[in-house]
Amino acid sequence: MDTNCPIHRFVEATNEGNTEAFLGTFTDDAVLIDWGRKFRGRQQIAQWNESDNIGVQSRLRIVSIAPAKGACRVRIAVTGNGFNGEGDMTFKLDGDLISSLVIA
Repeated sequence: MDTNCPIHRFVEATNEGNTEAFLGTFTDDAVLIDWGRKFRGRQQIAQWNESDNIGVQSRLRIVSIAPAKGACRVRIAVTGNGFNGEGDMTFKLDGDLISSLVIA
């Protein structure tokens, strides 16, 4: 995967515990939906990041990636002090930023 790809940067920032870089992968008005919980904009995504991602020392590994109707569906393996296991993340991109992320 291209290291400049926002999905790759999202994974790397999470694994490095770099909140600033993590938030920098999203557009200002991005939407993140985590099993029905909706977070809009970087401020709310920062709250999700603290409670469900970097804040619980998540580490991500891409298992697979595939195009999905104008988006990318990424199978992610997660370890850390929160959710552990595999799940699907569907990313919509706006240039080199993430405009939408749905976790299911």
